[in-house]
Amino acid sequence: MTGLDRTQTPKTRQMPHKRGGLVACLDIGTSKIACMIARLKPCPPSGALRGRSHAVELIGYSQIQSRGVKAGAVVDLAECEQAVRQAVALAERMAKVRVESVLLPVSGGRLQGQLIEAAADIHGGAVTPADVTRVTSTGMRHATAAGRTVLHALPVSYSLDGVKGIRDPRGMVARKFGVDMNVATTDATVARNLMLVVERCHLNVEAMAASPYVAGLSVLTDDEADLGAAVVEMGAGTTTIATYSGGRFVHASGFAVGGHHITMDLARGLSACIADAERIKTLYGTVLTGGSDARELMSVPAAGDDEIDAPQIVSRATIANIIDPFFQIRSRQSLQLAHKFQVLGRLHLRVDWRRLGQIADSLFDLKRVFENIKARDARRARRRR
Repeated sequence: MTGLDRTQTPKTRQMPHKRGGLVACLDIGTSKIACMIARLKPCPPSGALRGRSHAVELIGYSQIQSRGVKAGAVVDLAECEQAVRQAVALAERMAKVRVESVLLPVSGGRLQGQLIEAAADIHGGAVTPADVTRVTSTGMRHATAAGRTVLHALPVSYSLDGVKGIRDPRGMVARKFGVDMNVATTDATVARNLMLVVERCHLNVEAMAASPYVAGLSVLTDDEADLGAAVVEMGAGTTTIATYSGGRFVHASGFAVGGHHITMDLARGLSACIADAERIKTLYGTVLTGGSDARELMSVPAAGDDEIDAPQIVSRATIANIIDPFFQIRSRQSLQLAHKFQVLGRLHLRVDWRRLGQIADSLFDLKRVFENIKARDARRARRRR
């Protein structure tokens, strides 16, 4: 049975600085399942990103169509298991290695972050690593509601005798020690079933992580994280948001709406079949209309098998009017979080290109959507090198 306990998911252990190894990541999404295998190589501090001690060499990769998954949660255990087995086998074949454990990002399960403040008395005079662990564990237990499990319990800031803003309290002298931390949780059932799928493939889950947190680590520069940024990750079945401020991960949230919902909106609005709506979204989908969009017409076959029904003629502006409310609502939700946590820097858009097609490929459209609702700046996220 799964190794998920009552309060938290598995956590990875820090690798020694002078030691290398293999690491595998398995992303079980609504539209695709991807597996990456990499070799970790020790590198000097000057050659690594801040907070990293190893360089990453990608040696194996695979991506297949997902089966048995909806909104980031398993809905068909057997179908999902077969898809995971296929994705891992393809990546192992490319890397010419066998993996025994994987890292598992989570985007479903109503992902939610909560700021928690915990404090305790210091008996030895100086703050020790054990004190930090003890206070963090206490706050994490109080933040875990019934049916939820903890993905992360990350410190945002520390306080000593009421003095806030301490970055690293270890070794400092105080009588009372406090910590403000971001506790990211997800539905325990969703996490448990994701682990069960992986374990049925004879693999161990080394660690689980919130998908937007991982996305932020991969695309944000140090300056952007310090100034404050919101990373919006748009997938086929879910949209997740990670908020950074002062170089810290301060909030996470997610909701079960993604690119597939745009397809369904188009299918209903145009009375088209789902396959045709997906194709229209990929080729002609846009967020903002231009002067000629009302004059650009296209033929849309009617839904069903009846060939007698004549296809309807719609304009590109009609398609944009169906898609636009989706992005307006989600963008406002992102900005509300950004202003709540005083993130006034940048918004980073990390999207599932396969599901959002031209909508996501048009960075200018997405950028103007955020600018129109008072965002300071926006850009498409790119992987840090």
